[in-house]
Amino acid sequence: MDHLTNLNDLTDEQLTRLIQLALDYQTGACPVPREPHYVANLFFENSTRTQTSFQMAELRLGWQRILVNPATSSTAKGESFSDTLKTLGAIGVEVAVIRHAQTEWYQPLLVEQSPLLPKLINAGDGSGQHPSQSLLDLMTIQQEFGHIRGLKVRIVGDLAHSRVARSNAEILQRLGASVTFSGPLAWYTSDFDQFGQFVDLDDRLADVDIVMLLRVQHERMTTLSNEHFDQADYHRQFGLTTARYDRLKDRAIIMHPAPVNRGVEMTSDLVEAPKSRIFKQMTNGVFARMAMLTMLMED
Repeated sequence: MDHLTNLNDLTDEQLTRLIQLALDYQTGACPVPREPHYVANLFFENSTRTQTSFQMAELRLGWQRILVNPATSSTAKGESFSDTLKTLGAIGVEVAVIRHAQTEWYQPLLVEQSPLLPKLINAGDGSGQHPSQSLLDLMTIQQEFGHIRGLKVRIVGDLAHSRVARSNAEILQRLGASVTFSGPLAWYTSDFDQFGQFVDLDDRLADVDIVMLLRVQHERMTTLSNEHFDQADYHRQFGLTTARYDRLKDRAIIMHPAPVNRGVEMTSDLVEAPKSRIFKQMTNGVFARMAMLTMLMED
């Protein structure tokens, strides 16, 4: 495993081991290997959860972080992204954790195959993939149900702009879950057809095991779309209301990658309701990212 940019690039064996290692870190069943590796986190997009979660994972592993601010790096002077990363590799950085607005930012680098490149971890690419979020979601589901195969998962919301939706839909289907999609039809694209069916949010909601809500990503929408967006109307049609929450079975869980637009994707009081696992996902994110970093260096 030279890089970790998409969970679906992993073999079944690697994926199973990654999930189990994250769970073992969470329960304390596996000792934490504290080794002096060097890592740089480059976040070209705003982030709270992913960035701080990677930082905490690195600290728990005893890694040394090389501080690089993309806004003040030489990329602002016109240096290519590739040369910036090769510079980091040349001075001894072993892993670069990167979030970037460009979808599949990593593809030209993988093609280049420069020996100077540090190992790359994709912390989110545009509307493409979000492997660490997918891993922490898989870990959370495994904790709750003990399995993934056969579960009914409904992914709801801003499908068109969500890297979480694409990452999770693909990996969940591969692992045997039954995936359906809901939300504004205008935000549903045909590339999701290979992973599941688009349905009305209220269709057989009582049969669903996991409701996975998505943030409305205003920063990726056009100015006109934002001007015409009605929060109350969206919440009524596509949000998790109290009435919809009450229809869910007792063992069902609610997930959301956060940040949550309270009163839009879900009623504010439901963010910390008994069926919600939103903050549990954040806790699990540290252990999931510890597992990613560990496996990348072991391999």
